[in-house]
Amino acid sequence: MALDSALLRVGDVHEATVVDNLTRTQIVQYAGASGDYNPIHTDEVFATQVAGYPSVFAHGMLTMGLTGRMLTDYVGDGRLTKFGGRFTAQVWPGDTLIASATVSAIEEDDGVVVAQFDVATRNQHNVAVFTGSASARLD
Repeated sequence: MALDSALLRVGDVHEATVVDNLTRTQIVQYAGASGDYNPIHTDEVFATQVAGYPSVFAHGMLTMGLTGRMLTDYVGDGRLTKFGGRFTAQVWPGDTLIASATVSAIEEDDGVVVAQFDVATRNQHNVAVFTGSASARLD
């Protein structure tokens, strides 16, 4: 069901936990789905002993995909017209991610109502790991 423009107001916030206790298995599954087998994401020995990280870490696009799922769950399938952002911190095994979309504007263009959103995904320490924006057609 699509979001109803009559019920939406600038400043409204939608929030959802998009992953609870991210596992190394989930990171490797994403590597398989995306075809990105960079060893900093999949090989603990390489990530720690060669690259110098404390552990493997999630692909940025995994975080963006999880955030995108929150958006489509909120606005409805086929409603997103724009979605982008930047990765601001690494996501580690064990992290819990909470994504939010804040309505920044509601506009009408040629009879189509479009909502603009500020989007952020934070970890369990309230550190932003992804920030961006999105727009969606509304009913």
